Amino acid sequence: MGTVSRVLNQHPAVSEATRAAVQEAIASLNYTPNPSARRLSSGRTLTIAIIVPFFTRPSFVERLRGVVAVLNQSEYQLVIYNVETPQQRDLYLHDLPRRSRFDGLLILSLTPTDAEAERLQQSGVPVVLIDAFHPLLHGVGVDDVAGGALATGHLIALGHRDIGYISDLIDCPYRFIASRARLQGYCQALAAAQIPCDPRYQQEATQHGVREAREAARLLLDRPQPPTAVFAASDTQAFGVLQAARARGLDVPAQLSVIGYDDIEMAEFWHLTTVHQPLSESGAEGARLLLAAMAAPFDSPRQIRQPLTLIQRQTTAPRV
Repeated sequence: MGTVSRVLNQHPAVSEATRAAVQEAIASLNYTPNPSARRLSSGRTLTIAIIVPFFTRPSFVERLRGVVAVLNQSEYQLVIYNVETPQQRDLYLHDLPRRSRFDGLLILSLTPTDAEAERLQQSGVPVVLIDAFHPLLHGVGVDDVAGGALATGHLIALGHRDIGYISDLIDCPYRFIASRARLQGYCQALAAAQIPCDPRYQQEATQHGVREAREAARLLLDRPQPPTAVFAASDTQAFGVLQAARARGLDVPAQLSVIGYDDIEMAEFWHLTTVHQPLSESGAEGARLLLAAMAAPFDSPRQIRQPLTLIQRQTTAPRV
């Protein structure tokens, strides 16, 4: 029994001949290890939890796909906790980090407060943030300030000066910080070009969606001096801007340039100019980082910044 256990757990202290004989017996008997017994004997749960807000959103789906691709190659099962309310967010961040329940925890796009991060760090469960950062925790993501500046700088280089910005709520109860960071980059790029960062050209949608972004864009386009270009903080919101422009009879990009952020699969279908971030790879990198931290804890938190790329398609053009 001990030899079989060593083979199943890939222990090096087994000769190749013995390993082959055991594997042959396993195959002929159609034997499957009992998961509960393995958990008891190893002192591990062999499960990893991931907290995902609104996991049906395209960018979250892509990141989750990357996580699953990596964990499917491991012995760990993934348990998904979907966040639909701020109360669920707070509850999961407080209750889930227990070693008796999970061997590791992934948190997607939810930036913890300092108190939450300290509690997560002290829980004894390895934690990795994906699309978020905190100095106390491992994290994988992009520099959204730089991304906002990249998108806005592209519009400025095309000669636009009246540039709108559409995003989710900046002060969000879920503590999504991407919209605020991209707004900061937008303002920095305008300032570098000596263009005022005019709040009247900024609209916050009440929720993340095409319909809400379309309404926010309508408010911008109804201004006495409407923008000649709009930077939407996500591709989904950029689709809403394109719909609003179509309803106004505006030619995109001749009369209105539109740029998004994320480069989700549908962006290419819409011919959308956008800022590409490695969505699936960020999930995969986060999962790999967690597995490494579970195998051998790091001396200090690892912070992995991934590259951003401008993808120019057919929704931006020089200002006429």
